[in-house]
Amino acid sequence: MFIQPTSNDLGLMLGKSIGEICPCGYIDPGFNHCAHFVSHVSHFQFGYTCFAETGKGSSDDRACVRVVELFPRCTSVGNWADRPGHLRSGLIFVTDRGNVHLKARVIDNVRKKHVGFFIGDTVWHYSNTDGKVVTQTPEQFNHHYPGNSIGLFYGAYPI
Repeated sequence: MFIQPTSNDLGLMLGKSIGEICPCGYIDPGFNHCAHFVSHVSHFQFGYTCFAETGKGSSDDRACVRVVELFPRCTSVGNWADRPGHLRSGLIFVTDRGNVHLKARVIDNVRKKHVGFFIGDTVWHYSNTDGKVVTQTPEQFNHHYPGNSIGLFYGAYPI
């Protein structure tokens, strides 16, 4: 069952580690937990999940752990600058622009890709570097990776 988080819901997640979020024990700090965090909060239980990886917890606790599985499930995707005015919340992705194929709704399976939530002009995401949930502006999130070809993309929530 999909849950669309509010800014209050996400505010309660600030500072939490993945160990405080995942009841399935998929908490290795060497893994990228951005999609994992997003999926636990919104109950995205499709694709490859933390429960499938660990066998711990219950199947009701499972959460998708792959950005490449979240992106194509979005009901619409696009460049951040082209985000429709009515879309005030959803998913925000950052990667090299060449990794994203909007017409096909595909994001390449490369190491440098990241996802979080946006509500208005605030982004919540799991910082793998800091090991906790943080908040930023979209402009700050755009600098998640260095380089001139890095871009932001929106995704309307999967249903």
